[in-house]
Amino acid sequence: MKHIVLLLCFFIFCCNTKKEKNADNVTAKIENEKIPTLNLEQANRLAELPLACVGTEYPNKLGQTLGSDDDLKSPKTLHPTFYGCFDWHSAVHGHWSMVSLLRQFQDLEKQTEMQSWLVQSISKENIEKEVAYFHGKHNKTYERTYGWAWLLKLAEELHKWDHSTAREVENNLQPLTDLIVNKYLEFLPKLNYPIRVGEHPNTAFGLSFAYDYAVTVGHSELKAVIEKRAKDFYMDDQDCPLEWEPSGFDFLSPCLEEAALMKRILSKDEFMAWVNDFLPQLNNEDFDIEVGKVSDRTDGKLVHLDGVNFSRAWSLNEIANGIPEFDHLKNLANKHINYSLPSIVGDSYEGGHWLGSFAIYALNSIDND
Repeated sequence: MKHIVLLLCFFIFCCNTKKEKNADNVTAKIENEKIPTLNLEQANRLAELPLACVGTEYPNKLGQTLGSDDDLKSPKTLHPTFYGCFDWHSAVHGHWSMVSLLRQFQDLEKQTEMQSWLVQSISKENIEKEVAYFHGKHNKTYERTYGWAWLLKLAEELHKWDHSTAREVENNLQPLTDLIVNKYLEFLPKLNYPIRVGEHPNTAFGLSFAYDYAVTVGHSELKAVIEKRAKDFYMDDQDCPLEWEPSGFDFLSPCLEEAALMKRILSKDEFMAWVNDFLPQLNNEDFDIEVGKVSDRTDGKLVHLDGVNFSRAWSLNEIANGIPEFDHLKNLANKHINYSLPSIVGDSYEGGHWLGSFAIYALNSIDND
């Protein structure tokens, strides 16, 4: 009998030791992930993407509701600022990409070209026409809320850039910025249920970028409305099915975008209590999720999965920021960036017209301290 007990104890010990070694191997694998860096060389590389598309009118997906033959106009006529990069929202965050890179790097190879484009594109006259488009009878909900979110992210980046070009362009953009803020204030109280998809209409993403803008410029009304609606929508959520992600065309993670939003608006203690119910697996230092794998980067929908890798990364970094218990998530974020970053420059237009912005924002989210 003693022999049997000893054998059982030895077996259990070996199994536990094996599990511990496997766990150590998983953790080591994540910890050893290369930390990507947005340095000057990388910035010059990524700058090629918005420069190649902000002034490229065709191909173009207008996403337009036609009221009559009078609405049949060219993209540049309808949107004299944001007519390139295949669609309106991609043109907006293409402009954001240039501002972000210019703000961070004073020695960009094409600095002069980028600044000249911003002044030419975001002119007072052009923005007046962009505003007029939103006042059209059939355009009240145009680009809600994905394009709205990126417009406020562009406005936020201009506000943070200490440069004469930024002040000129920010002032020119202001009427459109104000219009988008008002659209948020009008729309959010009427939205009864959040939109939880992994593409453009995702409510958590739209609220996060708008919240960042409100905090940066001190817009107390917008900030308060977003805090209230985020709590209304998400405060009681539990057990988000992260294992269901990603869907085939996702470029956002519904679970992680929601968590990143709640991290913004809750205190640390409130957030920790909430996230322990919402995504308890994040507490596991061995937590890992497979990157979104792209089978065909010439397919405009399938290439969305490069986007989900970048957006997962910025969400994971937001969640981990200031919370040492979640430091292991930064390594997982790095893995996602490293999978997609090498492929987006010099690849097909289907991804190139928008993925540069996602890559830059993901790289910006890395805490290098």
